[in-house]
Amino acid sequence: EVQLQASGGGLVQPGGSLRLSCTAAGVTFSQYSMGWFRQAPGKEREFVATIGNRGNTKYYADSVKGRFTISKDATKSTLYLQMNNLKPDDTAVYYCASTYGPLSSYRDVNMYKNWGQGTLVTVSS
Repeated sequence: EVQLQASGGGLVQPGGSLRLSCTAAGVTFSQYSMGWFRQAPGKEREFVATIGNRGNTKYYADSVKGRFTISKDATKSTLYLQMNNLKPDDTAVYYCASTYGPLSSYRDVNMYKNWGQGTLVTVSS
């Protein structure tokens, strides 16, 4: 059984940084593609970033490109999202997700079969 747990959210001022972590159980990182999504109040869940099962393919939403970096550490069974130059529009609950195999339709929430519980990021002065 795959279990994901996200952490690292909090309150940060505009321009600040946060690093989200997602610990995974029941996942062999070389076999699973993983991603981050977010959901702001009153909005649909949207794609943020994803990394392929081999770790050599990464994609980002245009809104975070150049500010966010996705990575994973197989030795720690952990997925990361480094978020820099945060903006108020980045305020949302952030979810990590995984799916077996390589990336395809990576922006589609339905591609990911396993989800963590979410961690709240609030960007405000």
